[in-house]
Amino acid sequence: MEQPKKAVVVTGFGPFGEHTVNASWIAVQELEKLGLGDSVDLHVYEIPVEYKTVQRLIPALWEKHSPQLVVHVGVSGMANTVTLEKCGHNKGYKGLDNCRFCPGSQCCVEDGPECIDSIIDMDAVCKRVTTLGLDVTVTISQDAGRYLCDFTYYTSLYQSHGRSAFVHVPPLGKPYNADQLGRALQAIIEEMLDVLEQSEGKINCHHEH
Repeated sequence: MEQPKKAVVVTGFGPFGEHTVNASWIAVQELEKLGLGDSVDLHVYEIPVEYKTVQRLIPALWEKHSPQLVVHVGVSGMANTVTLEKCGHNKGYKGLDNCRFCPGSQCCVEDGPECIDSIIDMDAVCKRVTTLGLDVTVTISQDAGRYLCDFTYYTSLYQSHGRSAFVHVPPLGKPYNADQLGRALQAIIEEMLDVLEQSEGKINCHHEH
């Protein structure tokens, strides 16, 4: 019997501020060309840098695809590595989005936990990707920046009980080109799926005894 394909949703962001071309969406489009192998249905989306759209879109994507994993990719002007974010934060959203809007409460989910961790062990993913010898450096962060990246990550983690990931990429050419970023994303997401399967394998073993 053929295994049903796993759905994986990957999002990048549209332009904002000085990022007239958003490296995250370019990287995701490169990833789409490469694919994630035959066992994965990859669905990619470009998310506008708007709080209200994020709040509407994230639950809709989970409902539409019932994905194994959702990976959000964003650009960080301060980054010069590809960065795996461990957690999303609920409060502190003061930056205005492309509609000149920010949440009145400055938070994602009223009364939600302050911080939600991904169930994916980012340290393990980072180590594994580093051993692949890609020409891209991968690092770990616990602060996704309290703007739309962090807001999207928290919203997604809340929605998925932690089955989400967030990857920050540097702007194009600083230092990586689109192809390098696409390949790095491919490797990272493949390792994430692997780590996820292993951790769930462990959980299932315990249930059988």
